[in-house]
Amino acid sequence: MVGDLWSSLRTTTQARIGLGRAGDALPTRRVLEFQAAHAAARDAVHEPLDVDALAPAVAAVGLGEPLRVTSRATSRAEYLRRPDLGRQPADLAGLAGGGAGVGAGAGGGAQVGIVLADGLSPRALVDHGPDLLAAIVAALRATLGDDCTIAPPVIATQARVALADHVGEALGVETLLVVIGERPGLSVADSLGIYLTHHPRPGRSDAERNCVSNVHPPDGLSYERAAAVVAGLVRGARELGASGVRLKDSSLAPELAAD
Repeated sequence: MVGDLWSSLRTTTQARIGLGRAGDALPTRRVLEFQAAHAAARDAVHEPLDVDALAPAVAAVGLGEPLRVTSRATSRAEYLRRPDLGRQPADLAGLAGGGAGVGAGAGGGAQVGIVLADGLSPRALVDHGPDLLAAIVAALRATLGDDCTIAPPVIATQARVALADHVGEALGVETLLVVIGERPGLSVADSLGIYLTHHPRPGRSDAERNCVSNVHPPDGLSYERAAAVVAGLVRGARELGASGVRLKDSSLAPELAAD
């Protein structure tokens, strides 16, 4: 009877529950599952992003050929040891002239810039990045109108979130979105987070950002749901003139009011 109870509950969560025991230890099956999950998490962190393989799928979204930047961290090992280097760009020369957005009347800096960063799970960016980018673009245009201007996407390697503040300033965009691989766990190794910063510039603090996390369908947030939340936050940031703790996600307000 207890076994049936745990089997039902496991369908609702990825957490390790009801593992059982063999004597005073875990059953062999559960030990092997743990080791496999731990190996997947380690692989997700250490495997470098293949930018050349990712770029065509990003370009196919229709925002133009992706621009490329890298941080001052020269390897995955250094990136993991030196978070500070992951926040600093090695060179932004490749972004020159990249701020003009795709959309009606695009000129100068675009309204929105999007950075696709490897973060702590390059695998997550490969698995979900292009499809999530397409959903975000569709949601932005549906929310802000077809004249919404979006800068060509930027692929950033060995990157922490704050690296994109330098990118956003260089592009001259009004609002910056960072799609980044999140720290792998023992239940999810390929989750993406999306960080929004209004008027990006170096020195912005985490209190000046908004985050949508746990994007990894089918078990996590769907591309469409995450994109809808992000588009609502972009609209709110433009109205408020700021992002971060002052900006709240109101995407569920109509549903809650209906209930």
